[in-house]
Amino acid sequence: MLLALALLQAIVAAPPPAGTPQPPATIFAEPAALFIAACDANGDGRVTQAELTAGIVRSYATAEGAASGSIGYIAFADWAQAWLGDRNALPSPFEVDRDGDNRITLVELQARFSQFFARFDRDKDGVLTRAELITIRGAPAGDRYGIRKKK
Repeated sequence: MLLALALLQAIVAAPPPAGTPQPPATIFAEPAALFIAACDANGDGRVTQAELTAGIVRSYATAEGAASGSIGYIAFADWAQAWLGDRNALPSPFEVDRDGDNRITLVELQARFSQFFARFDRDKDGVLTRAELITIRGAPAGDRYGIRKKK
């Protein structure tokens, strides 16, 4: 029994072979989830709907033209670059612009992020934790350290 445990520990603790590429990511976060996590105003590792709403207000105010009450798609792309990490990150301006007027209001942005909040809130307690904001996916079968077994 002790021998079996020692062998199991050696297998689990074995480092990847030298020169092996990094394994594929098994934990990742959507850009919207990263934004929501950044809205944690009190630093407790949890985001409430109120914190998210306030974070959206703060971020939206940085967009060019926001003072007029709506921003165009180019300003939204600039907002996405700053706050989601990429101009093409989701949500796209097309899914946020609910009335199809080619302008995005604060209310439309808040509505879209409320949908994200509801989707991420798996336990439906009204608070998002980091565990709810990440996605875990398994590595393909037989794939250890990014190396597939030869057949």
